Amino acid sequence: MLVRLPAGEQKLLELGPINLRPHLLYRLSYGDGIPSRPGTQTKTVINELAPGILLELGDRWHLDYTPTLRLYSSSVFRDTTDQSVIFAGGTKYQDWSLGLSQSYLSSSQPLIETASQTDQETFSTALNAAYSMSSKLSLELGLSQNFRFLGESTSTNLLGSSRDWSTMDWLNYQFWPRFGAAIGVGFGYVGVDVGPNMTYEQLQGRINWQAGDKLSVSLNGGFEDRQFLDAGAPNVINPLYGLLIQYALFEATTISVNGNRAVSASYFQTQITETTDINGSIRQRLFKKLYFDLSGGYRLTSYRASATGLAINREDNYSYFNVRLTCPFLKRGTAAIFYQASDNASSASGFTSSSEQVGLELGYRL
Repeated sequence: MLVRLPAGEQKLLELGPINLRPHLLYRLSYGDGIPSRPGTQTKTVINELAPGILLELGDRWHLDYTPTLRLYSSSVFRDTTDQSVIFAGGTKYQDWSLGLSQSYLSSSQPLIETASQTDQETFSTALNAAYSMSSKLSLELGLSQNFRFLGESTSTNLLGSSRDWSTMDWLNYQFWPRFGAAIGVGFGYVGVDVGPNMTYEQLQGRINWQAGDKLSVSLNGGFEDRQFLDAGAPNVINPLYGLLIQYALFEATTISVNGNRAVSASYFQTQITETTDINGSIRQRLFKKLYFDLSGGYRLTSYRASATGLAINREDNYSYFNVRLTCPFLKRGTAAIFYQASDNASSASGFTSSSEQVGLELGYRL
């Protein structure tokens, strides 16, 4: 995250146009019901230490590197060191606004999808450009590349890596100062290690509405036509949607609702997932210093075969609930306590689980 200081505050560790912002996070949690392998959930204490550094490269670019050391009290899990590198920024040229982001993430955390501790590496690149054609008409162009490489297979299923190249382009029209609409088309190609590669096309519409100073609504929807290459499987046409509602009920109270439906390559070989989720959150400031966050959601994930002759019909109904109390200290520090609970009801044997976690966090950012 790009950190901006209040006006007039002295910059720390400034080297010409480069500002260095070290940050540190420590998290201690106890979890009950953490999936260790399909059909087995485990109790464990988790210690996490994440020292990192943010480099501000002028006003428009930043680079953040954060390793995370994760230690488990249970010998069922492997102690790991995750890595996160994020580079992002943008510039302007005449009527064009240009942006670039590149990230690398490696992790070895227990996942609901695989019901086990899973090694994965992701490389994500995004290029975007916006062109103002007139006071009402504008164009958005986007290119993305997402690679996901998975480690060892679970005891009952073979995992599969994937590489996704896509574009999504929008033509926007601003009808009124607070209301705009757009139509977008997208194309993509997905290469997988095992199973048929895929192509897809998308057609969507979008509206953005700023209803006064307190309420904002963004809604998009359409459909996707996905083809499975050299597989003999018929095309799959799926509805797509996205929703974001934000409401500032009072000065100290913010409510948000998110929804999404998407199709993607599964963690498992020769499968795709159709995912529909909706979640909401409330943030309340207490006594001008404390922040109380309450969030929860529901996700339905359907697993489908991407080739003929495979009997795959897994469905997961996943719900979660989080509560968190945060207190800032010493201007740049935060302390928090949290509780989270989740439940996954799966039609596939070994993937149903129910877990709870409670813990505390200490963070500091220069």
